Amino acid sequence: MEVVLFLVIVIGVLGLIGLGSSARVVQQFEHGIVFRFGQVQRGGQLRPGAVRRPGLTFIVPFVERMQKVNQQTVTMGVPAQEGITQDNVSVRVDAVVYFRVVDPVKAIVNVQNYGYAVSTVAQTSLRSIIGQSDMQELLGEREKINARLRGIIDNITQDPWGILIERVEIKDVSLPEGMKRSMARQAEAERERRARIITADGEFQASKRLAAAAEIMSQDPAALQLRLLQTVVEVSAEKNSTLVMPLPVEILRFFERAAGGSLSAQSSGESSPKQDLSERLAKAEQDLAKATEKGSEMEAVEDVPPVLGLDEPQRRELDESKPRDERGEDTPELTRREYPRPIEDTNGGQSEPRPPQ
Repeated sequence: MEVVLFLVIVIGVLGLIGLGSSARVVQQFEHGIVFRFGQVQRGGQLRPGAVRRPGLTFIVPFVERMQKVNQQTVTMGVPAQEGITQDNVSVRVDAVVYFRVVDPVKAIVNVQNYGYAVSTVAQTSLRSIIGQSDMQELLGEREKINARLRGIIDNITQDPWGILIERVEIKDVSLPEGMKRSMARQAEAERERRARIITADGEFQASKRLAAAAEIMSQDPAALQLRLLQTVVEVSAEKNSTLVMPLPVEILRFFERAAGGSLSAQSSGESSPKQDLSERLAKAEQDLAKATEKGSEMEAVEDVPPVLGLDEPQRRELDESKPRDERGEDTPELTRREYPRPIEDTNGGQSEPRPPQ
């Protein structure tokens, strides 16, 4: 009786041990791959029960072995890669890859360490993308580069390894210090150009307003006097110790007419009458519009008109009008002028010059 009871206890303990060793718990984010005698497939197809869903499951001790595969999204940083872009700029780029396992059997059977494999493929693909892109794309078209990089990595990993690349992001693009300084100078020059254009436009608009105001004030001399008094009031309001009294322009014109009346009359008679204010303003706006449309292109050498005193077109016309001999050379009459040569004396001195031959 005691022997039977002992055997029952031993069998019960062995059963409990076997039951504990065969029970497995698969988490919600995992899948269990069961290998029976080292096989997960049979006859080229997946064996029934080879993949276990999340929950409590049992395997046969000493016959089956379970390996769990995590199917969560993995965030993996790609080490910085150095390369030369298409426009011969040395850059240093690092990225981040987000991937997850969609086929746990392929991820376990077809590749030894799928995490390390994805990291290596991402590094090589990143270096390839750097060589195929230029600096402007790396800096300003990140989405396009990310899509291309994701497509390259996903084509390599999805079908054979059962790994889906969800997203690829370029973190940072490091440029050489010399390139950074050049880009800073370029941006500064562009801002300076815009500032000068805006300032010139403001000066042009202000000049039109001032010209219109001057034309209106010139029609009534009292307006000029009122403006003069207003300026004096504004200056005196500052509580300065010195008060500046401007001299009226009419006094200067009086002295000018008294001193050089004939000269001014002659110059005014020779000069053409002034155009109307509206016509001058319209002409200035047309000239500004033509200059804007034409741009900053320099004229060709043939389009530049000759300048008297520099190009000397009159001398060129004289040269063309010179008579030529049969050999094409200038005649001696126009090219050479004989001067009287002094007659040498036998004593070493010089006598009177000879007449020309």
